[in-house]
Amino acid sequence: MHDVVRRAQSIAPHLAAHAEQTEKLGRLSEESVRLVREAGVMRLLQPPEYGGHAAHPADFAQAVMEVAKGCGSSGWVCGVGGVHPWELALLDPKVQGEVWGEDPDTWIASPYMPSGVATPADGGYVLKGHWQFSSGTDHCDWIFLGALIGDETGRPAQPVRGLHVVLPRSDYTIVDDSWDVIGLSGTGSKDILVEGAFIPDYRTIKVADVTEGELSADRAGRSETVYKLPFWAMFPLGITSAVIGIAEGALNAHLDYQRDRVTSAGARVREDATALYAISEAAAEIAASRAQLVEGISRLYDQADSGSPITFEDRAVVRRDQVRSAWRAVAAVDEIFARSGGNVVRRDNVLQRFWRDAHVGLQHAIHVPAGAFQAAALTQMGLDPQGPLRAMI
Repeated sequence: MHDVVRRAQSIAPHLAAHAEQTEKLGRLSEESVRLVREAGVMRLLQPPEYGGHAAHPADFAQAVMEVAKGCGSSGWVCGVGGVHPWELALLDPKVQGEVWGEDPDTWIASPYMPSGVATPADGGYVLKGHWQFSSGTDHCDWIFLGALIGDETGRPAQPVRGLHVVLPRSDYTIVDDSWDVIGLSGTGSKDILVEGAFIPDYRTIKVADVTEGELSADRAGRSETVYKLPFWAMFPLGITSAVIGIAEGALNAHLDYQRDRVTSAGARVREDATALYAISEAAAEIAASRAQLVEGISRLYDQADSGSPITFEDRAVVRRDQVRSAWRAVAAVDEIFARSGGNVVRRDNVLQRFWRDAHVGLQHAIHVPAGAFQAAALTQMGLDPQGPLRAMI
């Protein structure tokens, strides 16, 4: 076990103690931020020259799960934000120095949805747009944003070409009171506004390059295997890991609650064969979800490490399994939640928060089954999906 995974395990109970405060604040509590920083979860995928580990992605996934077991919002922020150092390692060393030169513990936010237009200008681009879902953004000093390259009129140029761009906190506005939700409330996934910021070329990377993985690693001179992996395997990994960790936290909460519970009929749950069957079935499903997620990213890592090319079919199958593992884990949470009695809906029962967080996590675009499932099926028929079926794969 990686030392950071072990430290993530050790802080999970403390994060759990602050989970209610985090939810009420609508962002991570200061103590939760401190614990995550000291554990080093955000630096697992960071390059070694800036105090990172360039770790195996399976270690990253397991660390995120451990955090999410204690606090779903903290796990989500680690899962999303923890991938950003991985991508920054693929950009120009100049921007890496700007972000981490003074403080290697600087956090980076996102989102990647291309909700802005980057119009070419001398030496870079001028960016305008409005983005939603910037998880953990209050605790970050830089941000990755997705954008479409614009034409001279400021509209997306044709054919459509995407960029990921990096901005300092001074170049964007966080829209307060823009995160009022039923689950993952503590992630503080607020809106972002940019009104004409200049983005120099060295703070950009083409979506097409990072999607393929190895192209960007070669361009950046990165020899570490983790940086040769495709973006659409790595970014969903953090998000799905958080959902599975939340499911594991829900299972633990259910076990604690059911251990001494007596039903309205006066029966002890621990003597109810049907309830015990449901517990074991859910536990097996959640364990299978963890195993499938870790196996998929480990398989891609082994391919990259051996120098074998990662094909679109490889990526599609891994994305299919990532999506399925999330849905399987949340379905298991539903089964145990339904057998927890009426008092489970009370705010002082932690299981209801895990249940809400799990369902909101499942709403992320990377967990929509249609495209990934269709693309994987077509590739296994020997066909080559095109157009929208290649999105987020």
